[in-house]
Amino acid sequence: MAHRLFEGKEHAVSYQKYRLSPSEQLIGEILAFLEKKKARPFGLAADVGCGSGQGTICLGPHFHQVVGMDVSPAQLQMARACANASNISYRQCPAEELPLEDGSADLVTAMSAAHWFDRPRFLAEAFRVLRPGGSLALLNYTLDMELQYRDCSQELNHICREFHSALRPYRSAVLGPDSTILYKEMFDSIPYPEKEWHDCISVKHSVPVSSYIGMVESFSSYQTLLQKNPEEARRLSQDVTGRLLTVMKVTSPETEVGLVVKYYYFLARKPDVS
Repeated sequence: MAHRLFEGKEHAVSYQKYRLSPSEQLIGEILAFLEKKKARPFGLAADVGCGSGQGTICLGPHFHQVVGMDVSPAQLQMARACANASNISYRQCPAEELPLEDGSADLVTAMSAAHWFDRPRFLAEAFRVLRPGGSLALLNYTLDMELQYRDCSQELNHICREFHSALRPYRSAVLGPDSTILYKEMFDSIPYPEKEWHDCISVKHSVPVSSYIGMVESFSSYQTLLQKNPEEARRLSQDVTGRLLTVMKVTSPETEVGLVVKYYYFLARKPDVS
């Protein structure tokens, strides 16, 4: 990876606990794209920047072998601790130097990670390891998440927007104002003749308020604030939690809410050998 974040042990624990797995719908879209040119069973899937392995596990039932790769030993330790399938393994490496043979993978994917890579080098490396006709799938989610709870959703989302606004000054300059731009630049740069861009698939999860707060706390912007001013970071989380519970008229942060996450992604197929 070009930018090494999410590597501390406590951060890795938080990442594993609170980050959401890609939905079945998203995984299904990737598999359907693969099936246009290759019948099952699929061979090797490479999940790059796998973090604590939430996405890697989702690929397991559909491939003969899945390799999750990340630069962070702490993240991989969490991923291995949660692994329960014999066909899934993990390797430590940067996204731009994958320990895979040329033309060996049916799928190369990065789930909410490619924005941290040296993107031109990663795309070249993905091209190298994909078999002819293999697919690249890159996905991410936006930060305009929505909470749903009875008749107070609008008030909750106003608080959420203020939460994200408070963290915006701590957003990494690498990401720019909108990470979508980085993905569109990658999409446009790929010379594959067969590729698809997909905007805004909304996926609803049911999570405790504490998990929503924990997920935001796992973001790089919050972690930057936590390093610079731990007291202010914790005060911000506590204040947002209290305000959400007050609007909901409940006392427990374990009260469940609907969390709507908006994903975008693109799919591209390496040309077959002519």
